[in-house]
Amino acid sequence: MAEQNQELESQQIVATTPPPPARPNPQRYRLMMQKASRGPWWILVILGLVKLFVDAVEDRPIYQLAWEEVRKGLWTTIWVTLVAYGIALLLGLFFALMRRPSDSIFYNLFIYQPTTVVIEIIRGIPTLVLVFYITLAGVPQLVDLINAQSEALLNRGTINGTFLEEHVIYLSELTPRDIPTVYRAIAALAISYAAFLSEIFRAGLDSVDIGQREAARSMGMKQWQIMLTIILPQAIRNILPALGNDFIAMLKESSLVSVVGVQDITRSGQSFAAATFTFFQAYNVIAVTYLVLTISISIIVKIIELYLGRGRKLN
Repeated sequence: MAEQNQELESQQIVATTPPPPARPNPQRYRLMMQKASRGPWWILVILGLVKLFVDAVEDRPIYQLAWEEVRKGLWTTIWVTLVAYGIALLLGLFFALMRRPSDSIFYNLFIYQPTTVVIEIIRGIPTLVLVFYITLAGVPQLVDLINAQSEALLNRGTINGTFLEEHVIYLSELTPRDIPTVYRAIAALAISYAAFLSEIFRAGLDSVDIGQREAARSMGMKQWQIMLTIILPQAIRNILPALGNDFIAMLKESSLVSVVGVQDITRSGQSFAAATFTFFQAYNVIAVTYLVLTISISIIVKIIELYLGRGRKLN
């Protein structure tokens, strides 16, 4: 009996004894440090530098005046970028769909090849040249063509007395000045970036496993259903980093619209610098403003990437 009690007591002591502390895993610690070292510390560094700059110049009246002037073009820059990028996304997706592989000879000759020619021409022209060309040359020529066609339609008399007559008369009297410069610049940016976005969309569409398309087709789904519900969602997820980078690039290249007189951030800062001869201070404010905008967008894109990546792991 005594032996049983001693055995029970020894078992209780063993059960209540805490396990020995786990030995540190140097490999795991090293992996954690490597992962932490690749974190977005650069964002904190840049934001810290911006904060130091703001603290250093906030008491200087010339910088306050420069910011007040630059701020007038802030909304124009954001609006131009958003509208131009939205149009570029639609055009880029359209071009990408027109360049899908096909066994049809007619499709290859009359859809794929002409679309490729247009894209390569656009990609071969610098964005600045395209802004000048569309704003100063393309739009006036287009207006002249619209005037000629409208006058010819009125001379035929086929629309006289109809509801179309008033609209055709307006088109026949249209002048290039009736089309605001900012709209021309937006069109130029959208066309320029559509060519590059089409290649990104093509890569995204090709990244989706062809087996998923065949499985959906075997279930009786139509081509547009497969594209909208299966292919595009996965393709956009795959190309989101590239789309984010192009959006940041367009935000920076939106400064090109200033060369045709659009009052964006750059143009507003240039006007202030020319009026006060404070070029150093004015361009400091312009540069920091663009830097804050691009860093903010980079953070948003990174958050979206992390969210989509977590959703992919859960799936």
